[in-house]
Amino acid sequence: MWWRTLLTLMRARVLYRRRGPVAPDTVGRIRLRTLPTDIDLLGHMNNGRYASLFDLGRFDLLTRTGLWQAMNERGWYGVVASESVSFRKSLQLWQRFTVETRIIGHDDKAVYQMHRAVVDGEIYAEMVLRVRFLRRGGGIVPMEELFDALHRPDTLAPLPQWIVDWAAGSQLPSTRVDAPSIWP
Repeated sequence: MWWRTLLTLMRARVLYRRRGPVAPDTVGRIRLRTLPTDIDLLGHMNNGRYASLFDLGRFDLLTRTGLWQAMNERGWYGVVASESVSFRKSLQLWQRFTVETRIIGHDDKAVYQMHRAVVDGEIYAEMVLRVRFLRRGGGIVPMEELFDALHRPDTLAPLPQWIVDWAAGSQLPSTRVDAPSIWP
């Protein structure tokens, strides 16, 4: 993954320098191939590998929008607070696919992104994420401050209700309260 990450970041930086920043509501696309290190015992891409490869799409989009640089300058970093993935078809060894990444909206605490693994225009897998932005010195980056740095796109639609419901239903308790592991 390190080599793929480095190559993705270098490619994104070159595109950023040559073409300038892309709009935050752009659908980012990177081409990948399923490698032997991605495969599980059943001969298809391991379900856990999708999240790592979708990270590459997020890194690409953050870099090409200019948010990566803005985050580094301000001492911010993003953490995935929630994620959910659905699978339709399996990616096979050596199969080429595209990771599509898009910001789909935000609430007062987080940005929501969607990633897709796509082959010939067909969705094979899809992941929705809730990403929070934190300060290295501590604390949460308010969305208004984040979008001041990024120039919030006017075309960013309100979050769909199913995303709001998913976020509420998948959220764990705050780190400031106990969260004992008790099974019913």
